[in-house]
Amino acid sequence: MIPLRDTIPADRTAWVIRSLVALNVAVFALELAQGPALDAFVYRFGVVPAHWLLNGPEDMTQWPGLLITLLTSQFLHGSPLHLISNMLYLWIFGDNVEDRLGRGRFLLLYFGSGIVAAVTQLVATPSSSVPMIGASGAIAGVLGAYLLLFPGARILTLVPLGFFWERIEVPAFIFLGLWFLLQWFQGLMAIGQLDANVGGVAFWAHVGGFIGGMIGLILLRSPQRRLD
Repeated sequence: MIPLRDTIPADRTAWVIRSLVALNVAVFALELAQGPALDAFVYRFGVVPAHWLLNGPEDMTQWPGLLITLLTSQFLHGSPLHLISNMLYLWIFGDNVEDRLGRGRFLLLYFGSGIVAAVTQLVATPSSSVPMIGASGAIAGVLGAYLLLFPGARILTLVPLGFFWERIEVPAFIFLGLWFLLQWFQGLMAIGQLDANVGGVAFWAHVGGFIGGMIGLILLRSPQRRLD
């Protein structure tokens, strides 16, 4: 299923969402400019679980730099499709969450969810040497918050029906509920490969980010504003 738009209009221009999209596109352009140095760039600024393993006290001196990657990794993407799909979800679901929380609290929710997502994947794949990159963990947190805020919203969605694609409106609680269950199921299916040094989707980061976003919303929401 591919979301196209939701039915909840935002009252204010989502400047944070626009800025995040622009920044992610700019960083991807920077990635493309790396040429042969791209792999080293991704290993430097992505989250590499194996780098967090402690083999001795001297390894702790590396942790300040590793902590920074919990943020920088959120702006890296592996391909144009990876970037476009993430930005599509952020654009559709993020504006309403920003509108409800305000810019400052939205940024806390976004980056906090991204950090929780990365830590979840670190715990799930502690010895992997594959860099974890992408905004999907942070965006998963936005999806979790959206589900609590607007469960009855309708999501105009492209759904494959045989050889054709049909546009239908799906309630947000169904669309996002199915999305979360799919991440959870695929994460369980990948348990046997958790320590394999192979690429792929960080499903547990999505699960952790989604739950982190729901908890973050509860902690950050204003008591004067009712949840829909």
